[in-house]
Amino acid sequence: MDQIKIGRFIAECRKKAGFTQLQLAEKLGITDKAISKWERGIAMPDTSIMLPLCDILCISVNELLSGEKINMENNDQKNEQLLLDMAKELEKKNKTIWSSMWAIMIVSMTALFAGLFIAAYLIPEGVWQLVTVLALCIVFLIPCFYALKLEVSVGAYKCKQCGHEIVPTYSQALWAMHRGTTRYLKCPVCNKRTWCKKVLKK
Repeated sequence: MDQIKIGRFIAECRKKAGFTQLQLAEKLGITDKAISKWERGIAMPDTSIMLPLCDILCISVNELLSGEKINMENNDQKNEQLLLDMAKELEKKNKTIWSSMWAIMIVSMTALFAGLFIAAYLIPEGVWQLVTVLALCIVFLIPCFYALKLEVSVGAYKCKQCGHEIVPTYSQALWAMHRGTTRYLKCPVCNKRTWCKKVLKK
């Protein structure tokens, strides 16, 4: 989706309807700064606002997301292109989240090993060394929990038995045995527990 094009289209429709940014914002119950961001292509309207916005501007959601008026003849073609664009954006977002998860894990593990090395060789044996090691382990767990949250938020886990793609809750993923991003989960379709591999696309 072309945010700049969509922003220009919103501005054009707003002016055609005879509204200022402030008037449109008041109708939607938001600030005129939000409208300004849309029209400059900096941000997109939230999904909860799209329908009311389209009603006010007398356009369809399809037209809003395409950034132009759509004739009935090429409506199906536009629909297909829009779905493809949305799928590409979702895939890109998922890959970004996936990369962030691995970056968090690598940085955390590097920091943990560096900290343990310092604790082992620079802090004298005794209570302070033990406290430092425990503190490092606790601090290491915080980004691990966050990385797991990112992992669960994208894609799904594929059942080895039936191929069903499972989307577990955070707690199910947390307590499941795992090897990297492969988790031992119960499939709701075949009711069997197997090692389910992470797949980005559901």
